[in-house]
Amino acid sequence: MNRRRFILKSLGATLALPSLPSLLAGAVGGNSALQTAKGAGTGARRFVAIGNLLGYQVKQFFPESTGTAYEQTTLLKPLWDCRKHMTVFRGLDHGVKGGHFAVHSFLSGVLNSEAQNRPGGNVSIDQFMADEIGYQTRFPSLTVGSEGGIHGGCQIAWTKSGVRVPPISGPAELFDRLFTEDAPERRERRQQENRLQASILDTVLVDANRLSRQVNREDKSKLDEYFTSIRDVEKRLELRQRWAGLPKPKPPLERPVNKNKVEDLPLLYELIALALQTDSTRIATLEIGGDFLPQDLGIDKSYHGLSHHGNDEAAIKHLVALETYQIQHFGKFLTRLAKMEDGERTLLDSTSVVFGSGIGDANTHKNSDLPIILAGGGYRHGEFKKLPAAGPNKVPLCNLFVDIAQRMGLETESFGTSTGRFGLA
Repeated sequence: MNRRRFILKSLGATLALPSLPSLLAGAVGGNSALQTAKGAGTGARRFVAIGNLLGYQVKQFFPESTGTAYEQTTLLKPLWDCRKHMTVFRGLDHGVKGGHFAVHSFLSGVLNSEAQNRPGGNVSIDQFMADEIGYQTRFPSLTVGSEGGIHGGCQIAWTKSGVRVPPISGPAELFDRLFTEDAPERRERRQQENRLQASILDTVLVDANRLSRQVNREDKSKLDEYFTSIRDVEKRLELRQRWAGLPKPKPPLERPVNKNKVEDLPLLYELIALALQTDSTRIATLEIGGDFLPQDLGIDKSYHGLSHHGNDEAAIKHLVALETYQIQHFGKFLTRLAKMEDGERTLLDSTSVVFGSGIGDANTHKNSDLPIILAGGGYRHGEFKKLPAAGPNKVPLCNLFVDIAQRMGLETESFGTSTGRFGLA
C-alpha cells in the first residue's frame, strides 16, 4: 500500500504518517466533535504566564522574612503597591537540569528531550488548559513575545505532540490577530479552504479506521499517537470554521508600530489585557527572551553576557536595571487588570497570573529555586512563602499548576511532574 501524505499548509500543520513496519502503509484520520458554546465572558476564569529566559538576581529578588511582613527588596519594589494581590514563592522548581537549555520546562516541568515516552509529552500548562476549554473563545490561547535571541527564545509554550507554539512576535501582529478583519475575498478563500480540508479529514478517517484493524500492537500505538496530532488539527479547523463569520471586537486604540522588544513590552501587556477583557482568549503567555536588548535601555552590553556576571558589580547593576524595567511593566499589567471590571469583581480577580523563569540563576546555569510570583485568580495573597528546597516535603512547581488548572474548571489531579496539588486558600 502506498504511503499517503496530506499537507494542510493553511492550518500550519504538516501531516506525515509515521512509518508502520507491519504494513508499510498509511492513512490519516480522526474524529472529534467540539461543543459549540458562546464564551461566558464575564466572570470566566483566565490564566496568564510570563516567562523570562535568563532569570532574575535572586539576592535582589527574594526577601529574608517570610509571611505577610516580608521586607521590600530591590526587584520587588516596583510591585510593592500590588503586594496584596500577589504571593512570592521560593523553593518551587521542577528538579530539572540543563541551564539555558532547560528553561523551556518552565510551564511544563518536563524537558523536551525526555518527553517522548510520557503520555502528555512536555505539554505546557497553558496548552494543557487550552485543549480542554479553549473552544470557548476565538483563540484557544495566545502565545506572545520572543521568537529569537540566544538559544531561540525561552520557548514557553508546547503542545502535547512536542511541538513548540511559535509566538506572536510584536504588538502590530498581536493587534491584527485580535482586531483586524480579513478582506471579503480573503474570508471567502478561507471558507473554501475550510470546506476542502474538512472533506479531506472525513475521507481519510474511513481509511484510518480500516487500517487500524490491520496493524500489529506496536504500530497501533504509533497510529494512536498520530491520531492525537490529527485531532489537534481537527480542533483548529473546527474553531476556525466556527469563528469565521463572527466579527472581531472593535479596537480601542490605533494599530501600534513595532519598535523593539524593550519599547514593545508595555504594548504587549496592554494588548493581552484587552484580549482577556474582550474574551478573545482566556489563556495567554508572554515570553521575554534573549532579543530583549540592553542597548535599548542604554546599556552597552549583551543580555546573555551580563547574565554570566561572575559577581561583577557593574554587570549586576546593569542586570538589576534591566530586570527592574521588566518587573515595572509586570506591575503595571497587574494594576491594569485590577482596574478592569469583570462583573462584580475585577479582571485580576478572575485571572491567575504566573510570573517567573525556568532558570533560577543564569550565572551558574541553575534551574532550581525559581523566582515565582502568583498574582490574582481569587487567591488569598500578600505573603512571601519559602518552601523546602529539598527533601520529602519538597513541592514541585507543577503542583501549583494543578491547583490553577482546577480553578480554571479542569477535572485533573495531575500535570507534568506533579506529586499532588498545592495552592493557596
